[in-house]
Amino acid sequence: MARFTDRQQTPPRQPMFAPPRARPPRAPADPVLQQRSWAALLLAFISLFGMMMMTGNVRRGVVVVAVALAIAAIALWLSISAMSRARRGGSGRPRGAVLATILGAVACAFSGLVLIGFAMFWPQLTQYSACMAGANTVSAQQACQQQLNNSVGSEVGILGG
Repeated sequence: MARFTDRQQTPPRQPMFAPPRARPPRAPADPVLQQRSWAALLLAFISLFGMMMMTGNVRRGVVVVAVALAIAAIALWLSISAMSRARRGGSGRPRGAVLATILGAVACAFSGLVLIGFAMFWPQLTQYSACMAGANTVSAQQACQQQLNNSVGSEVGILGG
């Protein structure tokens, strides 16, 4: 007959979820990559700010949006290349690189959509711009706005099928 003390000791159970192992800290990002990241962040902000300033003349608006798209694309390229070079070099990600990537992507998408809108509604927008240039009263400006709404509405109706 086996005694209570003769039983074999079972090893202690391992927890189901072990705590994550601590990674060794990475070296800080190279100063050149850090500068590239800050430049990308600044360019992304400039692109978004340029999109906010797009008022008034339609022809000038197209140029502003095209330049904002180019600046946003450069910001996106700078931030992604800074992060990939830091990863290849084994250093930490440069500060501001993720925010620059997000803002650059948002600025690229927004300015691209606005350029598509300009391309789709170019005749209506130029007619609206010419109408507003000659509108001296509030009622004339409202008439121009109503004319634009009607022409864009009919165009969207044709596109929608």
